[in-house]
Amino acid sequence: MHASTTLAPPVAAAKPAPRDRTRSSLIRAGGAAVGLFLGVRLTGVAVLALVAHGAGRHPLPLLAGSWDSVWYLGIAAHGYGHDLPSSDPGPHSDLAFFPLYPALLRAVTAPAPVGGGTAGLLISWTAAAVAAAGIHAVGSRLHGRATGVALVLLWGLLPHAVVLSMAYTEPVLSAFAAWSLYALLAGNWLWAGVLAALAGLARPNGFAVAAAVLATAGAEVWRRHGKVSHRLWTGAALAPLGWTAYVLWVGLRKGDLLGGYFEVQRLWGSTFDLGHGSLEFVRAMLLHATRFVFPMALLLVAAATLLYALLLLDRAPLPLLVFSGVLLLVALGGSGFFESKPRFLLPAFPLLLPLAQLLVKTAKTRPWHATVLVAALAGLSYVYGAYLVVYAQVPL
Repeated sequence: MHASTTLAPPVAAAKPAPRDRTRSSLIRAGGAAVGLFLGVRLTGVAVLALVAHGAGRHPLPLLAGSWDSVWYLGIAAHGYGHDLPSSDPGPHSDLAFFPLYPALLRAVTAPAPVGGGTAGLLISWTAAAVAAAGIHAVGSRLHGRATGVALVLLWGLLPHAVVLSMAYTEPVLSAFAAWSLYALLAGNWLWAGVLAALAGLARPNGFAVAAAVLATAGAEVWRRHGKVSHRLWTGAALAPLGWTAYVLWVGLRKGDLLGGYFEVQRLWGSTFDLGHGSLEFVRAMLLHATRFVFPMALLLVAAATLLYALLLLDRAPLPLLVFSGVLLLVALGGSGFFESKPRFLLPAFPLLLPLAQLLVKTAKTRPWHATVLVAALAGLSYVYGAYLVVYAQVPL
């Protein structure tokens, strides 16, 4: 469906239904989509557990305490202010990690008799389910409930979807992003702004949600010649507050208000250089033998770029284009941790909309082909996810 304005109307129903009945139907459809997502991810975790046991390792520590999870657990337990000595290119500071996830960890562990790792998994699984509901709501509003279900299914079967089952921040960002985008499509500016502010506290690339709110608000002001409600201005003002507040707080702590946070990231090897560092890495990768995760990351980022082009051709609503575009720009233009780029793109679920529509059409005309395609995607997701967590030994 082509959107003629920045705010997309819902798909028209064949027969008008009472509001309560429609709302109940939407809730049931969303619940079914979330159930499908949880079933998909539980199956992935079961495959990972089998692979881990075959390698003589326990799956729970792998899911709850790998790579970035260790940093977040440390911040939750001891607060900020701890560095990991490194000379490439400098000390790694925990200030690179945004504060919302550690705050959620403390909120769960304070009243409940659970450890940090268990709390992290509870938060991630809950957030992933909330994100799945929001993704279904967005897909259903734009193209109908079948597309909404297909969108959730494809998101849960991404090659890096194993991260959605780990104590990582991508599920939290995805949850806030999905519902903020839905609020934008529905014209609920206050909710869009509040959720965007929370997304900005979750991850460095969480500012993509605020960018979507600001761009959509700007387009609406232009379209209406400035005659907009105070709710739009309030939502737009709220959207960037979370990300901006943390960046400025780190800058104040480091003695450089505007540049302190970016210096912390530079010492981690993460800078935005318009892709120069990534191109150099790809050139070296093509000239020398390298681990499987690196060419796989290149393939996945290339696929995301192609899907964004399809999203543009489909004239998707402005909020989805801006959100996905900013996430893709960060992945393409940032240097450092090349193998992590597909993970950075996990919240960019709108990129899957063209594939979701195609899957629905295929299921109607050639159901066997659709079944084989979903089975192939599931096999890739489960096997590759288990490989990443158990054997790859590189940062996710």
